[in-house]
Amino acid sequence: MNHGSCLCGDIEWTVDGEFTMLVNCHCSICRKVHGSGYGAFVACSADGLRWVSGAEKIRNYQSSESGQRPFCPRCGSGVAAVSGKLAIIPAGNLDGDIARSLDSHIFMAHKACWFDVSDDAPQFDEFPPNYPGIPVESETRSPATEGAVGGSCLCGAVRYEFDGPADRMVHCHCADCRKSRSAPFATNVFVSRDRFRWIAGTENLVHFDDSTSTHLPVSFCRSCSSSMPVDVDDSDRVLIPAGAIDQDPGIRPQAHIHVASKASWEEITDDLPQFDGDQTH
Repeated sequence: MNHGSCLCGDIEWTVDGEFTMLVNCHCSICRKVHGSGYGAFVACSADGLRWVSGAEKIRNYQSSESGQRPFCPRCGSGVAAVSGKLAIIPAGNLDGDIARSLDSHIFMAHKACWFDVSDDAPQFDEFPPNYPGIPVESETRSPATEGAVGGSCLCGAVRYEFDGPADRMVHCHCADCRKSRSAPFATNVFVSRDRFRWIAGTENLVHFDDSTSTHLPVSFCRSCSSSMPVDVDDSDRVLIPAGAIDQDPGIRPQAHIHVASKASWEEITDDLPQFDGDQTH
């Protein structure tokens, strides 16, 4: 049995039974919602999903013609969902081992320009052959200022931009980042505050900061749950979830941090430097 939850713990569930799928989805919807290079999902029989608490609190965003994104309205984490006879679960929200190898990368035609796939799993530009899915359209959003790098949430209510290139980009594998982004790891970009500006929608932002935890504050769009920028410890930098950036940030990932806390099922296959703890300089 495996246990899953959102970051704040308001919504919890258990999964009993074998996982029948583990896929990494690189579509623009997943990148926006999870704020990382891709979303990772497992599937199991819907009969194996049991809600422990908070199911009545779940909020949904209609992300496509046939897709919904359920999330916690307090912390923004994605949560489990039932689709027909299957339960679809963001892998980053699970506490235990998945005990399954990665099946494939899907929607590679929409892959982020800054992310390179380095493992041997099969790759598909859209859905795998004979999969009854609906194609995803990527929306191109231009920055408000010519030459700037723009970013936005999935629904478009919140928008921001910065003068590039970004200062730093790292993959963070800590448990809190996995829970908050509902992904195997968070890919974070750092930009000096004097080069960052909000364009629209700050009234739509929700901030979650649990003083009993060590994680950084979380910011997300209250409508679509997309991870949004946050100030970092009152410093002179802004942390930006890389998946929500609309243009090339002018930088590529430089390191994996907090790998001592990485998910047991996540295999790092690139040659970037790895650090057990934080290494932001």
